[in-house]
Amino acid sequence: MNNNVMRSDLGKVQGLGSAKHGVGHWKIQRITAIGMIPLLLWFIPSLLITILGSYDEGILWIQNPFNATGLILLIGTLFFHASLGLQVVIEDYVHSEGLKVLSIMLIKLLSILLGVLSILCVLKIFL
Repeated sequence: MNNNVMRSDLGKVQGLGSAKHGVGHWKIQRITAIGMIPLLLWFIPSLLITILGSYDEGILWIQNPFNATGLILLIGTLFFHASLGLQVVIEDYVHSEGLKVLSIMLIKLLSILLGVLSILCVLKIFL
């Protein structure tokens, strides 16, 4: 007896196509967006206060453990979120499979490189 006869339409197509990992990707992107909301609500006013002050006040602001931790969290979340978003754009609009894979790898590599470099800059000032 054929097992597909007794299965629903959803059961027949589940696990096929690009839907294998898309929901997880979507959830992670939304979680990072929600995580950035409080970080940006903290960061933007702090940045404005720092810009209006002197260079030394800005350095002192980053040397505060609370501010350095917030900056590191914001940088990590921001680069991860941007990488996920750019990956979706490339998957949707680049049709050459080789170029798509190369572009996604380049974006991931640049996101990691720039994220780590940014975090190291914050740590250098903090320490």
